Amino acid sequence: MIALPALARDLLDALPEPALLVRAERLLAANAAARALFGQQAAGTDIRLIIRQPQALAAILSGRSQELEVTGIGGVDRSWAVTLRSVNGGAMLVRLADVSMVRAAEKARVDFVANASHELRTPLATVLGYAETLGEEDLPDELRQRFAGSILHEARRMLRVVEDLMSLSRIEADRFVLPAGRVDPAELVTMAAANASALAERRGCQVRVDAAESLPSIPGDSAQLLQVLDNLLANALRYGCSPDRPEVLLSAAVSGRSVVFVVADKGDGIPPEHLPRITQRFYRVDEARSRDSGGTGLGLAIVKHIVERHRGTLDIRSRVGQGTEVRVRLPLR
Repeated sequence: MIALPALARDLLDALPEPALLVRAERLLAANAAARALFGQQAAGTDIRLIIRQPQALAAILSGRSQELEVTGIGGVDRSWAVTLRSVNGGAMLVRLADVSMVRAAEKARVDFVANASHELRTPLATVLGYAETLGEEDLPDELRQRFAGSILHEARRMLRVVEDLMSLSRIEADRFVLPAGRVDPAELVTMAAANASALAERRGCQVRVDAAESLPSIPGDSAQLLQVLDNLLANALRYGCSPDRPEVLLSAAVSGRSVVFVVADKGDGIPPEHLPRITQRFYRVDEARSRDSGGTGLGLAIVKHIVERHRGTLDIRSRVGQGTEVRVRLPLR
C-alpha cells in the first residue's frame, strides 16, 4: 500500500466493513476487512483485477459518489451495499456492507408466505368447489357422501397446516429461552411409540423400541421433545415403511454428555441432493406423495427449531434404497 498518514490508516482499519481507497484505476489502500475479502493486494494494483463485478467496477471508475447494491463479490450469492464517496485528491472511498443475510431473510419470508398461501389455497378451492356442488338439488346421495368426505379430508388438511404453522411460530418465539423443566428420555420414548401405534397399524408396520428403562433426565420442554419424536416417527412410518420392510427403530441412549435419540427406517431413502434442504419449511422430496400421506411439509422444520432451542444437534443420514436415520443429540446439562 502507499504511505498514508497514520491517522488515515487507523481510520480505514477501524471500519468494520471492507473499505478501499481508489484513484482512477489504481488501488491506493485497503483496510484489514478488505484484505481478508480480496487478499493481500499491493499498492498500485489495478482495481479491475480485484473487483470484477461489472456494476460495482463501473460505479468505482465513474468517480461519482453514489450508492448501489450488487451481487457476486466474494461469492456468487453474496449481496453487498456499496457506498462510494469522493475524497480529496481525486480518490474514491469504496465501502462494502454485506447484506447477504438480510436478503436471504427477505427471500425466506417471501417464499414462506407464498408456500403457506399455496398450501391453504389449494384445499380451500377444493372445499369451495365441492360445497357449491352439494347445493344442487338433484345431486345423487352417493355423490353427496363422496363430496362431503372430500370436504372433510381437505378441511382436516388445512387444520393440520394451520396447527403446524402456529406450533412453529410458538417455537420460534421461544428460541432464545432455555427450557426450565426436566424430561425423562425413557418415558418420552414410550409415549412417542404409543402415539405412533395407530399410524403404524394403518401402515402395516411396527415400531421397535430400544431404550434402557432408566436414563438420566435432560433439561427440556417435554411437550416439544415429544413433538420431535412424534414428527420423526410419523415421517419414518409414512415414507420409510413398506410390507417387505415393516419395521421402524426408535432408540435412546447416553453418549458422552448427551442423550441420543435415533429414529431409523429401511425405506427408499432420500436422494443426496435433497438432504441439505429437507428441514426447510414446506420443502418436500416428493410433493404428491407427501400430500397423499397427510404431510404438511413443516414437520422437519419444527424438529430443527425445537432441537436448536434445546441446544442440541440434528443429524439426518440417508442412502437411496437403504433407508434413513435421524439422530437427535440433546445435552445432559
